[in-house]
Amino acid sequence: MQATTSRIAARVRRIKPSPSTSAADRANELRRQGKSIVNLVVGEPDFDTPPHIRQAAAAAIERGATRYTLMAGTVELREAIAAKLERENGLRYAMNEIIATSGAKSAIYNAFAITLEPGDEVIIPAPYWVSYPDMVLACEGTPVTVACPEVNGFKLTPAQLEAAITPRTRWLLINSPSNPTGASYTAAEYRALAEVLQRHPHVMVMTDEIYEHIRFDGETTPHILVEAPALRDRTLIVNGVSKTYAMTGWRIGYAAGPVDLIKALDTLLSQSTGNCCSVSQAAAAAALNGDQSFVAESVAVYRQRRDRTLALINAIPGLGCATPPGAFYLYINCGGLIGKTTPEGKRLAEDGDVVMYLLESEGVAVVAGTAYGLSPYFRLSIATSIETLEEGCKRIARAVAALH
Repeated sequence: MQATTSRIAARVRRIKPSPSTSAADRANELRRQGKSIVNLVVGEPDFDTPPHIRQAAAAAIERGATRYTLMAGTVELREAIAAKLERENGLRYAMNEIIATSGAKSAIYNAFAITLEPGDEVIIPAPYWVSYPDMVLACEGTPVTVACPEVNGFKLTPAQLEAAITPRTRWLLINSPSNPTGASYTAAEYRALAEVLQRHPHVMVMTDEIYEHIRFDGETTPHILVEAPALRDRTLIVNGVSKTYAMTGWRIGYAAGPVDLIKALDTLLSQSTGNCCSVSQAAAAAALNGDQSFVAESVAVYRQRRDRTLALINAIPGLGCATPPGAFYLYINCGGLIGKTTPEGKRLAEDGDVVMYLLESEGVAVVAGTAYGLSPYFRLSIATSIETLEEGCKRIARAVAALH
């Protein structure tokens, strides 16, 4: 019988499942087998969606708002997005410059789908969210990853950007605050990157702003278009409600940008997913328009968790972590463990070995830095209770102490 793999297109065979999802699945499998697992993989808020948002969804159901909507999203939601962009970012966008999508991931993937020809390049600073390179590959593009070391705050420098740009460069993708490091670009850093981009008008900019409000310094996240308004006609803003409002399952993201890109997204989505969930759109509008106190309250909790976990991790010999200014992860340097040997006699040669050792020896699930394009590190999510984080760190310390 003919191998079934031949049924799958080459562009799909080039991509791999999400490493973070795979790690979570492995942890859940071990838990089902009866092993005690501390899952520090999941990158989603552990809070419930705020009541006023849930109530808006229930009201939408009761009034019969359960039919198809406009492809780009309801007027109510797009008006809420436009108001948010002006209120919080100082940016004005018209209705035909905004589209709602089934999560921010959908906006990113489909933006690549409408713009990339085979071999077109996308510059992706590393560490990066695990899905970026594979989304580019799925759209027959070429991911150009640029290693951004810890000494530079895990951020792309102007010199690195200049060196990475070629005639085939289509996009620069910026995620600030970043998953997995929490790195956040300053206004001055945006201006410096914009100076490089001004010399290369063929390069578009995509900003993934999904962690915009999860910052621990009390500052507003700078925006590249505020610092460099001339880039507006080639910049696509991507954001959503998942992380800020604990709405990961509601699947509402959005994009704002030039009319031609938004129109093309509308066309492609109309022939694939169609509009995003009508009830979720009502909830998202309520999130953007309504009481924002949940945001500050949840960030205060994340900060407490960050500070406690940092103290515990940095007390473990062989591990170290810089203080992340945003997002809800720690990107932990485990270089001090590379070369050590487990009680079973296995040598830890890379961060993937460290992560597997932590899982198998102590039941702690984290994600290896190889998944994010920069080693030797592992990502630990603080989107869980202090008690869970303390237990996880206790187990990590015990596992490290057993190495020789």
